[in-house]
Amino acid sequence: MLGLDVSSSSVKLVELSKNKAGQYVLDRCAIEPLERGWITDGNIEKFDEVAEAVRRLVKKSGTKTKNVAMALPPSAVITKKIVLPGGMSETELEMQVEAEANQYIPFPLEEVSLDFCVIGPSATSAGDIDVLIAASRREKVQDIQGLAESAGLKPVIVDVESYASRLAAKRLIANLPEQGAGAIVALFEVGALTTSMQVIRDDEVLYERDQAFGGAQLTQLIVRQYGFSLEEAESKKRSGELPDDYESAVLRPFIESMVQEIGRALQFFFTSTPHHKVDYIMLAGGAAALQGLTEAVTQQLSFPCTLMNPFDGMEIGDGVRLKKMTREAPSYLTSCGLAMRRFLQ
Repeated sequence: MLGLDVSSSSVKLVELSKNKAGQYVLDRCAIEPLERGWITDGNIEKFDEVAEAVRRLVKKSGTKTKNVAMALPPSAVITKKIVLPGGMSETELEMQVEAEANQYIPFPLEEVSLDFCVIGPSATSAGDIDVLIAASRREKVQDIQGLAESAGLKPVIVDVESYASRLAAKRLIANLPEQGAGAIVALFEVGALTTSMQVIRDDEVLYERDQAFGGAQLTQLIVRQYGFSLEEAESKKRSGELPDDYESAVLRPFIESMVQEIGRALQFFFTSTPHHKVDYIMLAGGAAALQGLTEAVTQQLSFPCTLMNPFDGMEIGDGVRLKKMTREAPSYLTSCGLAMRRFLQ
């Protein structure tokens, strides 16, 4: 099964397998950029153009796999943890979930795609179980299903982006001292237009927040400084063909403001929870790989900061161009988590 991540600036594909030793193998990964405005606020505005980009991506990756896992942004999904009596049959559980879901979902149930999973015994009431319900407007689900189908793929799973990125991050957190047990990790995914933050400790999400800040602001600064068109600025930003004063005039001020945004997001976390520090900051997303960013965050916020490579410790297949993959790796966090769903039953 492929992992296919559709964001406002690009579509990304990852295909994983496992070797005889049970280690992950990265078989394929590819990115196809999208033009600005094709997807806004998680809504597909230009369906045909995005579908065509997905077709190009699949072709470029060279995959023959048809099954695909995709995800919706957290803003499009309502999730709720509920407590239900233990010992119910699957059918009873389904009926109970539907009855409960009615309280939390502001739309008629026939307009909604709904799913649930049993997390395990309830920590708070003996004999009961914790159940996670997830629901989204059916049209949202059909939109991304339609994208996959128009590229000849078969959508098998629709996940939530933040859940997929946590799944991929979990592997990396396990490489921290003491396998990350008890560590409070602030995970930032810097997208083109928004930066999403999740604070995690031992699989538990302590805090989540989105900020309207991202890599597109750097493109805007390049446009203003040098008078390029948006397209030129974007391609020069990717290729690194920029004037000599780019670092001092544009990049450094942008990194400064990015560190401030990260600091501000952490302040929100500290003031709205009992916590007053994090043990690690992890950065992912396209703009996270900017030279000097992780050092600036560590230096100014005094928490150790690392750049995430979701393929770290994986065997790299022959079909992957190592240099290109290494440069783009932080962009693949969500698509890698989606591809990992193949091995989770």
